[in-house]
Amino acid sequence: MLTPEQAQDIATHLVELARAGGASAADAMLVADMSSSVTVRLGELEDVSRSEGQEVGLRVFAGQRSASVASSDFSPEALAGLVERAVAMANEAPEDPYAGLAAAELLLSGAAPDFDGFDPHEPEPAELRAMALRAEMAARGVAGVTNSNGASGSASRSTVALATSGGFAGCYRASGFSVSAGVIAGEGPTMQRDYDYHSARHFSDLDEAEAIGSRAAERAVARVGPVKPDPGRYPVLFDPRVSSSLLGHLSGAINGAAVARGTSFLLERLGERVFAPGITVRDEPHRPRGLRSRPFDGEGLP
Repeated sequence: MLTPEQAQDIATHLVELARAGGASAADAMLVADMSSSVTVRLGELEDVSRSEGQEVGLRVFAGQRSASVASSDFSPEALAGLVERAVAMANEAPEDPYAGLAAAELLLSGAAPDFDGFDPHEPEPAELRAMALRAEMAARGVAGVTNSNGASGSASRSTVALATSGGFAGCYRASGFSVSAGVIAGEGPTMQRDYDYHSARHFSDLDEAEAIGSRAAERAVARVGPVKPDPGRYPVLFDPRVSSSLLGHLSGAINGAAVARGTSFLLERLGERVFAPGITVRDEPHRPRGLRSRPFDGEGLP
């Protein structure tokens, strides 16, 4: 996988090529990643996979016109062709009065915040397999569990580099580790299934595999024999898994593109309360070891 220095050099060089090729402004984001996973079921190895990938995206502007292209080929010839196509596309694109790079005064300046999101530990397949086996064994040991959907252990790492013609250049690395398990409880038409998982930036922060397996089993067993409630008005409680999806709907609704196109359900509702008074939503992109933390966004803003 590319080193941070290599990734930054490619992104910066691509922006320089775009400017030399006729773009009035440009930015490039490169992402290189690697992942591995091991899956077991009923105590036997079921799947082992490993993947590596890299891609660079280039956005160019011709005045108020813009175009975006991407490539996984970083050869000099491919990058030159990428720039040529992007500039040609931008010249034919419709004008957008809001198109442009982020203002220079908004960009991250100085050293990037350290969110401690990279763990150099790279577990071997045998270690991932052992975690998956421990999770499944713990799940199958819970009374009421009758079958297994399998368990897995995985690890990933990525390098992200961004360069803009406005003078921004930044790069960071991130890692991720996870363990999951899924089981079936009950018999025949009463069977129920559920799962549990845990993900962390650092390997040492992962929950114990046995705890993850036990939680998966307990959730599956608890679903057996559901009772239909009497008609009435009841408070609605959202499981934490569901609450995260609610935030996803919110972030999608306040996305600039959705608002500009008039497709947001919150259109024309600026200043109105969306959630109950007791709920506060905070954006903390620099939270140490946060799964979604990063030092800057796709335009170089902190």
